[in-house]
Amino acid sequence: MIEIKHISKSFNDRKILDNVSGVFKKGQTSLVIGASGTGKSVLLKCMLDLVRPEHGATLYDGRDFYIGEEEEKKTIRREMGVLFQGGALFDSQTVHQNVQFPLDMLTEMPESEKRDRVEFCLQRVGLEGTGNRMPSEISGGMKKRVGIARAIVMNPKYLFCDEPNSGLDPLTSIKIDELIKEITEEYSTTTVIITHDMNSVLSIGDYIMFLYKGKKVWEGNSQTILDTNVPELEEFVFSNKALMKMRGEKR
Repeated sequence: MIEIKHISKSFNDRKILDNVSGVFKKGQTSLVIGASGTGKSVLLKCMLDLVRPEHGATLYDGRDFYIGEEEEKKTIRREMGVLFQGGALFDSQTVHQNVQFPLDMLTEMPESEKRDRVEFCLQRVGLEGTGNRMPSEISGGMKKRVGIARAIVMNPKYLFCDEPNSGLDPLTSIKIDELIKEITEEYSTTTVIITHDMNSVLSIGDYIMFLYKGKKVWEGNSQTILDTNVPELEEFVFSNKALMKMRGEKR
């Protein structure tokens, strides 16, 4: 479980996050949504301690990430897996080398065990037999799958996904959503997804936090989001014509 408490962050006297709190539970896909510029990515960076908030705390199963001992912080970092927007693969390395990178950096695992772990993760995301290919030789959807394999190679407790469907066609996006959901449930990870994709929200949103101008103005799940009476959220959700039609049918 990850708990964020009263997170506030400003840049150049402009408040980006304003007293944001929430709980992301183990085994659930938790989504942070909102329009561009609402603070989603900054919140993710605060949770990863890439950016330090002026106020607030982030607790990983009760461990305060900001004020804990350095060794405890290192332990928490080793328990994280991150899928970066765009995949963020190393172009000069093979698929296998990209997935193995965290093992090389953070473990003293024997090479044979690393190889087995990488092959297992590639098989888990449906990319068995692709280890010798270069990122330039695979599709955008496959790159995201490689990114997921790299994110789970350390068997993380906490999985973070930054806009996992960015740049993908609708069918591939659905497959990526399903894969993230399956991995979350299979390994009981605490998964936090930053997204503005309403298809993801409706299909895998076990818990949803909506940010507007840096504030949390709503939280719920995929079953309750279509019945919201929050004007800012309604505008965000029903800006999609298909959802407008669904809304009319529902009422």
